[in-house]
Amino acid sequence: MKYRIAVDSGGELPEELRGQDAFVSVPLTLTIGGMNIVDDGRFTQKEIVERIAADPECPKTACPSPQAYLEAFDCGAEHIYAVTLSAELSGSYQSAFIARNMYLEDHPEAKIHVFNSVSASCGETVTVLKIAELEERGLPFDEIVEKTEAFIRSKCTLFVLDNLDTLRKNGRLSNMKALAAAVLKIKPICYGTEEGSIGQLDQARGINKAIVKMVGYVVERTPDPENRVLGIAHCNCPDRAEIVKNELMKRMRVKAVSVLPTGGLSSVYANDGGIIVSI
Repeated sequence: MKYRIAVDSGGELPEELRGQDAFVSVPLTLTIGGMNIVDDGRFTQKEIVERIAADPECPKTACPSPQAYLEAFDCGAEHIYAVTLSAELSGSYQSAFIARNMYLEDHPEAKIHVFNSVSASCGETVTVLKIAELEERGLPFDEIVEKTEAFIRSKCTLFVLDNLDTLRKNGRLSNMKALAAAVLKIKPICYGTEEGSIGQLDQARGINKAIVKMVGYVVERTPDPENRVLGIAHCNCPDRAEIVKNELMKRMRVKAVSVLPTGGLSSVYANDGGIIVSI
């Protein structure tokens, strides 16, 4: 095998890549309503959303263990990569880095690199696709690492939340603010910072106005869209994702588009109706 890319389940793998030896998802664990759920796709997006809505407590998540990553790395590939959730948001990067060092102890000649995506969801997806593109071009390992790290620093990730319940449950939004936001239909427009944390860029009254604003920010922050893959992830709202895709395609030309339902981890935080865009 020429290469393998291990991505934690914070990132969504496109359907056409699943089952290929070159791509493997390393699952996080979700705790919702007292039940531990391995985020490996056995539970549907709809089931996750319904469980979150029924649970008065905030869902909890646990990153993959170093052993889980080590098993993903042990594949005999010439080049091995890991793509993880932002190190500011999860311990997944640290687990993957520990596994890398463990793997190198037994395979000192191995070419292996761990990428901190400084994002989540389709921000990880477009990073995986970038690595695969560079591998298919036959570039040397070190050049692939350099170009992918540059891509990660340049990419833009934004999202709009329609449901603020998870933010309320985890204490990032008071009950009073959540109530006011619900009554006034205020929707935050958030983005991934350069450090990999989450910031609020803007807000709008109503989901449609929020989406229009988000689309404008994506276009404004993407100077070379024709060289990039547009990733769109949605939580239980495929029609909304299609609207976002169509609006973006009216305003810029891209290399390709990947529209995906959020996995378990992203569904926990995006919640019902959330939309994430990365390019």
